[in-house]
Order: sequence, then C-alpha cells, then structure tokens
Amino acid sequence: MAKKVVATLKSGDAKTYAKVIKMVKSPKTGAYQFKEEVVNSEHIKDFLNK
Repeated sequence: MAKKVVATLKSGDAKTYAKVIKMVKSPKTGAYQFKEEVVNSEHIKDFLNK
C-alpha cells in the first residue's frame, strides 16, 4: 500500500509540494514543539513566518 501513496504523490502537481517542519517554543512550559505541514513550495516562507 505504501507504493500506491508514493506513486500518487509523485504524479501531477505533487512535485510542487514540500513537507516543512518548524520548531516552536511553547509559552507555557518552555519546551519545544514541532509543527509539520505539507505546503506548496511557493508558500514555504509564509508558513515559517507565522
């Protein structure tokens, strides 16, 4: 089943997407959290500047 997922992600417009991981410090505990999101490659800077 994993082969089908990989095959569908590589077809069509999927090449313009990227998985972005951002490290954010929690204001309550001070611990770091990771936020992951799959975004269009044109909107990577917008995601990181949030």
